Amino acid sequence: MIQHERRQLLEAKIWPHVQTPGQYVGGERNAVVKDHSQLRGKLCIGFPDAYTIGMSHHGLQVLYSLMNRRSDWCAERVFTPWPDMEALLRKHGVPLYSLETFTALSDFDVLGLSLQYEISSPNVLTMLDLGGIPLEAKQRTMADPLVVAGGPCCQNPEPMAEYFDVMIIGDGEPALPAICDAWLAKKEQALARDGRLLAGAAGQRQREEALAEIAAELPYAYVPRFYEPEYADGRIIALNRTRPEVPETIAPAVISDLEAMPLPTKPVVPYIECVHDRIALEIMRGCPHLCRFCQSTVIKRPLRVREVETIVEAALESYRQTGFNEISILSLSSSDYPHFEPLMHRLHEVFKPLDVNISVPSLRVNEQLRTLPLLLGNDRRRSMTLAPEVARDDMREQIRKKIKNSDLIEGCRVAFQNGFESVKLYFMCGLPGERPVDLDGIVELAEQIATVGKEVRGRYPKVTASVSNFVPKAHTPYQWNAMQKREYFQWAHKYLWSRRQIRSVNIKCHDIETSLLEGVLSRGDRRTGKAIRLAWERGARMDGWTEHLDPQRWWDAVADAGIDVQQQVHEPYQLLDKLPWDHVNVKFGRGYLEKEQTRATVQLASMANAK
Repeated sequence: MIQHERRQLLEAKIWPHVQTPGQYVGGERNAVVKDHSQLRGKLCIGFPDAYTIGMSHHGLQVLYSLMNRRSDWCAERVFTPWPDMEALLRKHGVPLYSLETFTALSDFDVLGLSLQYEISSPNVLTMLDLGGIPLEAKQRTMADPLVVAGGPCCQNPEPMAEYFDVMIIGDGEPALPAICDAWLAKKEQALARDGRLLAGAAGQRQREEALAEIAAELPYAYVPRFYEPEYADGRIIALNRTRPEVPETIAPAVISDLEAMPLPTKPVVPYIECVHDRIALEIMRGCPHLCRFCQSTVIKRPLRVREVETIVEAALESYRQTGFNEISILSLSSSDYPHFEPLMHRLHEVFKPLDVNISVPSLRVNEQLRTLPLLLGNDRRRSMTLAPEVARDDMREQIRKKIKNSDLIEGCRVAFQNGFESVKLYFMCGLPGERPVDLDGIVELAEQIATVGKEVRGRYPKVTASVSNFVPKAHTPYQWNAMQKREYFQWAHKYLWSRRQIRSVNIKCHDIETSLLEGVLSRGDRRTGKAIRLAWERGARMDGWTEHLDPQRWWDAVADAGIDVQQQVHEPYQLLDKLPWDHVNVKFGRGYLEKEQTRATVQLASMANAK
């Protein structure tokens, strides 16, 4: 009854007065609505960004489908509302609610949030606050939902540690159901032992005992409240356990058999246009390569693949259930999928008669690229996206990106011959050991591809070199390295533009302030959470969207939180230093990363001597 009255209020007072109300009304095709009275547990899966971003995220659809296949649980969805919606919810006293049943977040058993982008951290606080859930984990009692985090930002969980009860390390498919079931069991035990879920300080102690048991039972469940950081000279030197039963380090949850994990074949179809309006199917998890800058290739190990027919059948069922006219096959490097050519032939065989396009967003630059344009086809595909990362051979050796310019150029030539009209290239600037000649190479390579396009097409094609600012990430061999300063990136961006000679070549550099903030948040320890809280209290909302980001508000919050940016971001760690994220384990472990860092240092010295 409460949900019905809430919907009536939303329809009368709120939805007519916000932009794009379709993102707040629910009821989409394939949305799953269950009777709460018939369930053991209620899970709300949240994405701390706008609906248009969250509904494009494959992981959300995977977990939504996984939990809703169970008869004893429901999984519902929630996203961060835009400021206009937030203001009206507060004005009318309406809590943030799930899209399926308009249930307040505080009424769920578990709230699971996917942390994909550090700059979006304040959105988590918006969702908790609007949902009626205490912001800090230690303020909650057993009657509050269990607040769980997953996603790549959990690889350094410390900046957001105070706001989550549990942070999942590794694959969500095995971990989330186990944590949900464990939480219900702890609530039932508390009720049996104490007769009720207690309030106040007693309720907080009741919750703490339950969380301690979960931390001891599930090796991938990091419960931050049981770990106290110790600092010296401005940096963390230890992370001390406050209870002996919790593990010293956290092991990742890993799906051993990806093929056995069902793909979501009835994804929710949004009412409104989203970033990706298409079917997405994960064909492989992990990457066979060991690029030193890449966090994903480290945390997604080991390499696991699905069979061709499994993918094709799931794609066909998804098409029947959605009507989307594009299928995107996903992995860190799709063209490294061991059965790539048979897969592409089968997909085209099945879907070309249906006028469904096949999209491959993550292509590797290798000898196979010379034949890929023929495999991809171009019925509606007029642009090819590639990620050479750097443009010179010695820098590629340094970052362990084993590609050749000759393969890239010939692949682009074949693409132009087959009707492709533009190429987008992803590069990085600010890598360890970067020289002006490396920046020269970015422009030269882009212009060489444009010249090849003119040879084939008679006019210069559009070639975009998208240049990101390198941030050393946790669990990569570069995690000990410093990030370049603002002044360097400003110079590098201007230098790149000064070298451009062909007008059809566009150099698109990422925003420097955003990259520097990403460095602060991704490399921070638990003290960084105070800066996030201050930025949120001062109005930080939807900062992953450039038009909403106020960098000065962030820098003021960082300064007021007492964070030394120079030390945290721009000074390297020594190889034996304690790192804020050392308690999170990855496959091969820290020893492997140390060896790779040492090898990279030797190669940097060799590059410097070669000058």
